Amino acid sequence: MGNDALNINPPNATYHLSRGGSDWLWAAFSLFGVSLLTVVAWTFTRPRGTRLFHQIAIVVLTTGSLAYFSMASDLGATPVRVEFRGDGTRQIWFVRYIQWFITFPLLLLELLLATGLSLSDIFTTLFMGVVLVITGLVAALVPSTYKWGYYTFGVAALFYIWYVLLWHGPHTTFAAGGALRSGYLMAAGYLSFLLLLYPIAWACAEGGNVITVTSEMIWYGILDILAGPVFLFFFLWELRGVDYAAFGLHSGKYTDKGAYAHNTTTQPVGAVPAATTGAASNV
Repeated sequence: MGNDALNINPPNATYHLSRGGSDWLWAAFSLFGVSLLTVVAWTFTRPRGTRLFHQIAIVVLTTGSLAYFSMASDLGATPVRVEFRGDGTRQIWFVRYIQWFITFPLLLLELLLATGLSLSDIFTTLFMGVVLVITGLVAALVPSTYKWGYYTFGVAALFYIWYVLLWHGPHTTFAAGGALRSGYLMAAGYLSFLLLLYPIAWACAEGGNVITVTSEMIWYGILDILAGPVFLFFFLWELRGVDYAAFGLHSGKYTDKGAYAHNTTTQPVGAVPAATTGAASNV
């Protein structure tokens, strides 16, 4: 039985997804799904209290799987009149922006929790990630030239994110030591490079109508796979030998006690506890 998605859910725009594009999206969905199951299994091999980064990855991969299932089924798009290169309407995939609205701040959080950035700096960076996604969606839905104004706001937010990832973050004290610092620098550089390619893809697809919807799906799909499963597996692998107690993320709940028992020592009554390092210690 072949891919019948476009027959069951007919395209709703002049420039629309092709059957080949739907096939590619099903392949991407399968990759996200297999990656999700792998991370879920990996999470259960970790002691309780040391699963935060893995659970963030589960949320990212679950959201990506749902988004790619929707797009492969030719669902989650709305027609918008094109500004350049022809007449008619083009499918704008709002379900992709819903995916990014959830996953992009979480990818930033995954990275920035490893640094010594204060919680206020992390919050502001996550907010700029939300601004980047929302301005991209609004710009894609605007049929007039005013879309490029929103595009400019998004690029400005991206410059702030680059500043934090590549300059501010690396100049903080890494609670888990130099090994994690080197891993962070590689991961931050890798993600920052991918973030450069997203606005270019947007300008060629939703913005300028230069490439077809199927080409758009292939371009974004490759970027999402590299920024999702590939990035997460690399970063989680770098964390495999890191002492989670160094992050200062201990909640004090019963489920965390076992994970931190090996770092707990008896202190005299009235003794002042050691200062916590990492993001959780700063506001």
